[in-house]
Amino acid sequence: MIMQGYDFLELNRRHDCKMQLGGNDQWSDCKMQLGGNDQWSNIIAGVNLVRKSDQKEVYGLTFKLLTTSAGIKMGKTEKGAVWIDPEKTSPYEMFQYFRNVDDADVENCLSLLTFLPMDEVRRLGALEGAEINKAKEILAFEFTKLVHGEEEANKALEATKALFAGGGVSDNVPSTELDKAVFEEGKELLEVMVELGLLKSKGEGKRLIQQNGVSLNDKKVIEPFYKLTMADFEDGSAMIKKGKKVYHKIILK
Repeated sequence: MIMQGYDFLELNRRHDCKMQLGGNDQWSDCKMQLGGNDQWSNIIAGVNLVRKSDQKEVYGLTFKLLTTSAGIKMGKTEKGAVWIDPEKTSPYEMFQYFRNVDDADVENCLSLLTFLPMDEVRRLGALEGAEINKAKEILAFEFTKLVHGEEEANKALEATKALFAGGGVSDNVPSTELDKAVFEEGKELLEVMVELGLLKSKGEGKRLIQQNGVSLNDKKVIEPFYKLTMADFEDGSAMIKKGKKVYHKIILK
């Protein structure tokens, strides 16, 4: 907390930073810092330090944290965090994340992450059964559009419909080009999935296979040491599916 307070003091001295919304992100040229209401104590430490050290008035402001219905924070320190940097979370992955939030989280996410009128937010949040999926699709589209633009949001929507509504495979599904020489003698599928970032380890992959959680070209993989070969590629590509939501296409080059 001492260092958080000193951070505010230095930002005020160097950049005339007068307000903190949260407290622990250092910005090189700012008038405010961003965060949530879990940073209130750090903000107050900074306000008091600036007032006592330099006799200046600075301010703090907090806003509601984005949490799940279970009260778990949706933030960068949490498992499975969603980043607005497309290098860390692609527009498609972002779309899929919000397309698959829990039913109970839809209204909260719509209210905090979109500019839809609140009457519409409440209407969508009250949907039940299969209809709530339409609300999730709207949430995913609106937030992806806000962060990455309408074109990327439309691509993610198209890819989702192609995969989950029987419309075929879309070119907008995440893909990676790999040298076909890799597969002429064959390479373990789980090793490929680890290299693509689909798995943290081959051990995780083996457990998924035991749970029928890995598919290749719409066929369940039952052999943990299955080798991906040229025979698995049709028209120069092969589709890997992890669980119910994660797709990745390998394209030969």
